[in-house]
Amino acid sequence: MLAFILSALDAAGCRVLHCSDPSEAPFRISFEAPDGERLGIIAYAFLANRRTTRNRPVDEHRFQVKYGPKTGELHELWQDPFGLYTTLFLGINPERGFFVAADPVLHSPTRFFISVEFKEQQVQAILDRGWLSWEREKRSKDGLEEPAEVMVGGLPDQFLRYVRFERAAKGLDTGHRGLLADKVAELECLSTPRRETDSGASVGSAGLHQLATEFQLTEAEILDLLESAPRLKMAVRGWVAETHLLRQLAGLPVITECTAIEEDGRPDLRVSLRGGRPLLIECKNILRRPYADGSYRLDFQRTRAAKGNPCSRYYTTAEFEVVAACLHPQTEQWDFRYALTRDLDPHEHCPGRLSNRARIDSRWGQDVVSVLERALI
Repeated sequence: MLAFILSALDAAGCRVLHCSDPSEAPFRISFEAPDGERLGIIAYAFLANRRTTRNRPVDEHRFQVKYGPKTGELHELWQDPFGLYTTLFLGINPERGFFVAADPVLHSPTRFFISVEFKEQQVQAILDRGWLSWEREKRSKDGLEEPAEVMVGGLPDQFLRYVRFERAAKGLDTGHRGLLADKVAELECLSTPRRETDSGASVGSAGLHQLATEFQLTEAEILDLLESAPRLKMAVRGWVAETHLLRQLAGLPVITECTAIEEDGRPDLRVSLRGGRPLLIECKNILRRPYADGSYRLDFQRTRAAKGNPCSRYYTTAEFEVVAACLHPQTEQWDFRYALTRDLDPHEHCPGRLSNRARIDSRWGQDVVSVLERALI
């Protein structure tokens, strides 16, 4: 596996500066890219293969996450607080010459042993196209749905692109990780050295910061967000969605209060309509992939559950009155659809909880005022 990584970097024109011993895990490698940029990776790499297993699909591939004995303990996947090293979490199939990677943030902490499965259909697409992304859904041992995650796979000549993708995708929600994975070939900012202004800020060819163009905010607004939101770097597009929602609602004359709630575990906004009682709104990004009929999908759950209570991952109607679904991961516009939590489906296995599989259908409206008015009834 280490030879696969080093060979892929060498084929991309990289110069390896340091490599840890192959007997040590995870692998630690620093290298210089062809454009002169120096990068480092911490690679939690595991052997991916396809073996016939009783009671498992015949077309299933997997990589088993394990270092040492099976203890059942939780293990943190290390992330460099200074951003010099990028953490990778992947399976490598040296025989067929491809890799498949999962989200290291979503998988931390992880247990040894767990398996990450994928299909022969996806392997064939990787071999044909060179780069592939898809959404993986699974159930935990207790039978409950776990959060959807975006997987990426590639051939060796895509490995440098994968490193830069993972660096840019760190901490993104599932929808925006999927958007970035789909557009990675188009994003020159992942592989082009930044040009800096006198203040050190990276700018595009037109002189406008590339984030200002993508987020459709002014540079001053982006800097204000960075100043005020300590969680921003880990969930930047989630915060941008909330900011657009706050801006849109605050601009409506009938809304007399619109305040962001800066507390973990709390809804995102508190609003009052025409001086009425305050209403709470939770803002969520939709997933990148729609349902088969084209309708938007919302993976409506928390990333983590409280210890000993797997149902705590799912929301209740008592936590907030309104859900705002941001469409940006698919439309690339900061538009929203709104629904009352009391109108959403209950969870099949967790009484008093809401289903995490939310379809944006006729229960969701574009007119937020009418939805808020219904919430007051």
